Amino acid sequence: MLYGIIAAIAALLLAAALAALLRRPGRRIGIVDRRRPQPLPLVGGAAVVLVTCLVAGVGEWTGVAPLGEGVGRLLVAGGAVSGLGLVADVWRLRARVLVAGTAVAAACVVPYEETGVAAGMLAVVWVVFVALAFRALDHADGLAGTVGVITAFGVGACAAAEVMDGLAVLLSVFAAALTGFLMHNWHPARVGLGACGSLFTGFLIASAAVFTRAGYGLGSSAAVLFALTAVASADVLLVVLSRATARRPLLRGGHDHLAHRLRRLGLTPQGATVLLAIGSFSGVLVGVLAEAGLAGEGALFWVAGAALVVVLLLLRIPVYGGSVRARRIASAQATGSLRVRNG
Repeated sequence: MLYGIIAAIAALLLAAALAALLRRPGRRIGIVDRRRPQPLPLVGGAAVVLVTCLVAGVGEWTGVAPLGEGVGRLLVAGGAVSGLGLVADVWRLRARVLVAGTAVAAACVVPYEETGVAAGMLAVVWVVFVALAFRALDHADGLAGTVGVITAFGVGACAAAEVMDGLAVLLSVFAAALTGFLMHNWHPARVGLGACGSLFTGFLIASAAVFTRAGYGLGSSAAVLFALTAVASADVLLVVLSRATARRPLLRGGHDHLAHRLRRLGLTPQGATVLLAIGSFSGVLVGVLAEAGLAGEGALFWVAGAALVVVLLLLRIPVYGGSVRARRIASAQATGSLRVRNG
């Protein structure tokens, strides 16, 4: 317990310092998001990954906090996925490359001896889905990081309930590192998470959740896993339905995610992030209570129903059409990188 607290504090401070130090080098070598009025360095994810691996590795090497069976392999696979994301941040990669690379990494960490082959393959698909969902969720200042922190703590609580102490410590270290990064990513963002950090976040959270649910029934596990990632899943569902009904290419970028639509309702960048964080906390809380046996399947169905209602309501908000300038302004408002004066 004491080591976990010390490790989390160290991870928070190291990630905050490293993200600040990497800002200028990231801008110089061109690892930036050029869709904003001011290019945003996408080096925060690298800081989170490096600090998480360093602190967790020290605990494993010293024997103070062993990661446990399979967890070290999970961390290595997550590092490989983050490396693929870093390449995507520097050079444009096709979506199929990211999907294939993430799927291979997921296939290497799923505990088939506990899940079985069929359920294990479904787990691989789910890990890829969540990893890409967190990448898509990185569309507004502070959003992916905040939801990631909440979800990581929730999955860590599930791991602790299953007496997976090494996995619980890893997730607490990771959540602390994300919190340190958020010191630079909260609106107005000075550092971005990028594909490197967002893919790592989704992959680590999803894989850890699979570890905690291995050996349980498929139906109950699916419900708990959805509750833990309700916001990210709802964002994907919203975008897929929106683009399908508008007959737009699914893989083309757009300003049709959760935060974009909430901003069109008049919320501030911080307000949209806080509202989605509350939704994430609610789902995670239900998932943790269900994992601990303190909530039944009915509560999990309520989470799914609430997510579906939110998606259907936000679908009614128009996000397509208009001039190029109008679309750029809407995008800048959604990310919080531009304030538009009224009148």
